[in-house]
Amino acid sequence: MTVKQISVFLENRPGMLAEFTKVLEKANIDLRALSLAENEDFGIVRVIVDDAYATIQTLKENGYICSMTPVLAVEIPDKPGALVKMLTILGDGGVNLEYTYAFLAKKPGSAFMILRVADAKAAADILLQAGIRPICQDEMEELFK
Repeated sequence: MTVKQISVFLENRPGMLAEFTKVLEKANIDLRALSLAENEDFGIVRVIVDDAYATIQTLKENGYICSMTPVLAVEIPDKPGALVKMLTILGDGGVNLEYTYAFLAKKPGSAFMILRVADAKAAADILLQAGIRPICQDEMEELFK
């Protein structure tokens, strides 16, 4: 129960993120979620897209260094305390988050998170036992129709 995330290395200088998104636009690739982490010299853009394989091919053809990583996508109630509950469940289950970010979808009453953990299956099992269901790649696409 994972989705495909693409990580891309970008130089940390003005216009690089715009250039990256223009490449995606030109290839008609639709972004579903985006996160940017940076340091002084470079940034790592993490994206969820409508077609991960076409995106990897497009990025490599345009000289980008990129990789595909499985991550968990989860739906939680869009209400105060829902994130705390999920994070507590993972922490109590011994799951360490490497990083996380949120994304929007057309489903009122729901919030969505991307979670990167060392063992996605173990984290998914812990969440399922607590009634929090990870979203698979096909379900992710349904959120945007």
